[in-house]
Amino acid sequence: MLDSLLPLQLSQVSFVAGGRTILDDVSLELTAGPRTVILGPNGAGKSVLLRICHGLLAPKSGTLRWANSERPGQARRQAMVFQRPVLLRRSALGNLTFALAVAGVPPVEREARARAALARVGLGDLAHRPARVLSGGEQQRLVLARAWMLEPEVLFLDEPTANLDPGATREIESIVRSIHAAGTKILLVTHNLAQAQRLGDEVLFIDRGRIAERTPVDVFFRRPASAAAEDYLKGEKPWQ
Repeated sequence: MLDSLLPLQLSQVSFVAGGRTILDDVSLELTAGPRTVILGPNGAGKSVLLRICHGLLAPKSGTLRWANSERPGQARRQAMVFQRPVLLRRSALGNLTFALAVAGVPPVEREARARAALARVGLGDLAHRPARVLSGGEQQRLVLARAWMLEPEVLFLDEPTANLDPGATREIESIVRSIHAAGTKILLVTHNLAQAQRLGDEVLFIDRGRIAERTPVDVFFRRPASAAAEDYLKGEKPWQ
């Protein structure tokens, strides 16, 4: 049985790009269970924090530690979905079977497992459609199916509905709820405050590279504890 990834602990993590400090001395612990929504103005460091947690970026200083880091050979069941879907020049089914092959799933199991994943997100009838000609909402459902079928313990979502219409957004949110209900920890970056309220259990609010507050989602929207968060919710602070 695989050891749990969580909690994930960040200690005094900083990140610098182009001479500018993007994250500044960030320390936090992310645990299983609650859906964590990361909010903050543009340029606050939200997406960078997500990428550091997923391992796509290395911090300039500080440490990041998963619970199973003492086991070098231990698999890390984590996935990330971006604002713009990353897809291969293959069919919808081919994108999923390729991911299963990379994950070491035996060939005899791949197609059935991939088809089940497509059906779960409402794409069963589009299995042989080229992935890159699907609509934006269908592409995002496809990448969520790809992540979900690998049973991640942690799923990082970076503005997954930013370019979608309300109908497609509702479909994506429904899938995210189902993934969480199946036991996956959700970390979501969004600028959509209504979405944060619908999908979040707790808010991690970042301002100028620092964590300004961390609080339950209902408390955050009723009584933000920091002046920065209050300004953000009022729209008084320019998003730069």
